[in-house]
Amino acid sequence: MAAKLMQALQYSSYGGGVSGLKHAEVPVPIPKTNEVLLKLEATSINPIDWKIQSGALRAIFLPRKFPHIPCTDVAGEVVEVGPQVKDFKSGDKVIAKLTHQYGGGLAEFAVASESLTATRPPEVSAAEAAGLPIAGLTARDALTEIGGIKLDGTGEQKNVLVTAASGGVGSFAVQLAKLGNNHVTATCGARNIDFVKSLGADEVLDYKTPEGTSLKSPSGKKYDAVIHCTTGIPWSTFDPNLSEKGVVVDLTPGPSSMLTFALKKLTFSKKRLVPFVVTVKREGLEHLAQLVKDGKLKTIIDSKFPLSKAEDAWAKSIDGHATGKIIIEP
Repeated sequence: MAAKLMQALQYSSYGGGVSGLKHAEVPVPIPKTNEVLLKLEATSINPIDWKIQSGALRAIFLPRKFPHIPCTDVAGEVVEVGPQVKDFKSGDKVIAKLTHQYGGGLAEFAVASESLTATRPPEVSAAEAAGLPIAGLTARDALTEIGGIKLDGTGEQKNVLVTAASGGVGSFAVQLAKLGNNHVTATCGARNIDFVKSLGADEVLDYKTPEGTSLKSPSGKKYDAVIHCTTGIPWSTFDPNLSEKGVVVDLTPGPSSMLTFALKKLTFSKKRLVPFVVTVKREGLEHLAQLVKDGKLKTIIDSKFPLSKAEDAWAKSIDGHATGKIIIEP
C-alpha cells in the first residue's frame, strides 16, 4: 500500500538559512511502540531550531540525519497511537515536544513520544499550547531550579532581572516571576516597554540607554536572580548589580560564560553564573497548560504563518525582534 503523503518544510544540509528550506511532499510518519501520531494544529519556532540548521550543534550530532524537518514544540490532535501507548487515544487534543534529533514540527503530521505529550485543556488554544514547551519551561525551570524562586508566592520575595523580556522566554519569565510575588526588573527595546510593563514587570529598562546597558535597577535593588535571555553582556556588568548570593542563569551560554562559570566555582564565589538548557518533561507541560487555563499565564503570540509561508516565520525568528512566540499553523 502506498504511504500517505503530507506537506513539510525541510532542509538537506547545514547552513543556507531561509533559502536552505524547501517545501516537500513526504510520507506521513508511522508511530513506534510508545509514540503518538499527531495531526498538527500549531508549531512554534525556537532559536535552537535555526541554530541546529546553522551547524552550531553539529558536535552533538544535531540533526541526526538529512533531510531534516525542523521544530519541536507542537500542539495537535492524536490520530493514531503505538501499541504500548496507555494515556492517549485517537481524538485527544495535546501539546508535545518532539526531539531535536529528528524534529518534525514544520509538517502536517508528526510523531511524538508518549512521555513528552500532555493533554491540552479545551480552554487553551493550539497556538497558545505550541508556544509553551521550550520557552515556557526554560523560564519556569530557570526561575525555580536555579533561581530558587517559588511560583506559588510562598517563598521570600526576591529581586529578579529578566533580560530581553519581550521575547519568547523573557515574556514567560516576567509573568512567572510575578506569579511568585517577586520584584521584577526587565530590559527590552524602547518599543516594547509598555508591553513588558503589561506583563507585570515593576521596572523596565530600554537596553540601548546608559541605564539599560549598565542593568542598574532604577530603585537601587540588587538582583537575587537574573534570567539572561540574550547574549553579549559580560560578567563585569552583572557583578555589581547582584546581591551577595546572586545568580545569573545564562540561557544562551557561549565559551566566555562557560569560563566564568568555571572560575566562579574555582574561587568559591557566592555570586554565580550558571549555564542552563531545559529538559522538557510531561509534568512541566501539564503545569504550564494549567496556568494558562487558569488565566495565570499567557502565551504571547507575535505572529502566525501558514505552513506554506513557514520560511517567512523562520526569517522573522532569525531576525531576533519578535515580541513573544512565532507560530506556524499547518
